[in-house]
Amino acid sequence: MKKIARLALAAVVSAALMPLSFAAPGAAWPAKQPITLLVPSGAGSSPDTMARVIAEEAGRLLQQTIVVQNRPGASGNLGTNLVAKAAADGYTFGVSFTGPLVNNHVIAKNLPYNPFEDLTPLTLAVHQYNVLVVPASSPIKSLADLVAAAKRPDAKLNYPTTGAGTVSHLAVELLLDRVGGKALHVPYQSSPAAVTSLVSGDTNFAALPPVAVMPMIQDGRLRPIAAVSAKRLSFLPDLPTAAELGYPGVEGSGWIGFIAPVGLPADVQARLHAALVQALKSPQVDQRLKTMYMEAAPQSSKAFAQYMQEELQRWAPLIKRLDLVEK
Repeated sequence: MKKIARLALAAVVSAALMPLSFAAPGAAWPAKQPITLLVPSGAGSSPDTMARVIAEEAGRLLQQTIVVQNRPGASGNLGTNLVAKAAADGYTFGVSFTGPLVNNHVIAKNLPYNPFEDLTPLTLAVHQYNVLVVPASSPIKSLADLVAAAKRPDAKLNYPTTGAGTVSHLAVELLLDRVGGKALHVPYQSSPAAVTSLVSGDTNFAALPPVAVMPMIQDGRLRPIAAVSAKRLSFLPDLPTAAELGYPGVEGSGWIGFIAPVGLPADVQARLHAALVQALKSPQVDQRLKTMYMEAAPQSSKAFAQYMQEELQRWAPLIKRLDLVEK
């Protein structure tokens, strides 16, 4: 009897030590294939490429296939809404980003879901902090130079973005609001178009995602003057941040995170969260993300929910002041 008791105790201890991210035979979840990961943007986009990298590793950990399905449309709202409306059983979850999870909650008149009530934040996945850049030929050599130019009574600066209400727009307006400066917003359809306007001299400065500007920084056509972040970027370690240069809180990240429908059972949420975090922390995944200039940022579900609230507090007043709310 003592031997049986010892064996039973050993089995319990062994089960307790098993990583949450691995599927066990006969486990209630995941017990069927596949698990669907919805991406609210097209193939080849940043959320899509990131999702596929993480899905491959998380699927290996869960010993289940994770199938990525692209559901682009309505600035990410369509795919995010599909996650919100999915069955809360762990077999459908998604990725989403700043717009559908925060900004569009303020901008959109009839958003078909409430990101703060209809979704379960699983974990922040990556940051893509914007880089403040100027053309290489610009007389602006530093953030101090840019601030001084923007504060002149006759200031005639302009800056390109990827559209009204995007992080590339709001990050610049946050800085201008802080310093009392002026610059004309010039929206473009894409990051490449915005970068082209800078290189050609049609625009003066911009805060754009690293994947868009790093090739031009590396070949000398663009000059970085600050990271729009609280901490230095791994791929530009010598570039000071806006916070270091005297503007704490001036941040702009095109972050991406993992979400699920509200009502996800606690045990399923724990196992899915563990697999995603473990995948994000794996050296091979981290290396692949860095090649895309993404900074892995795994955290607890509670911390991700809190970060979404912080982003809402950061951007909502600015969105309203800029009159970006749909009428």
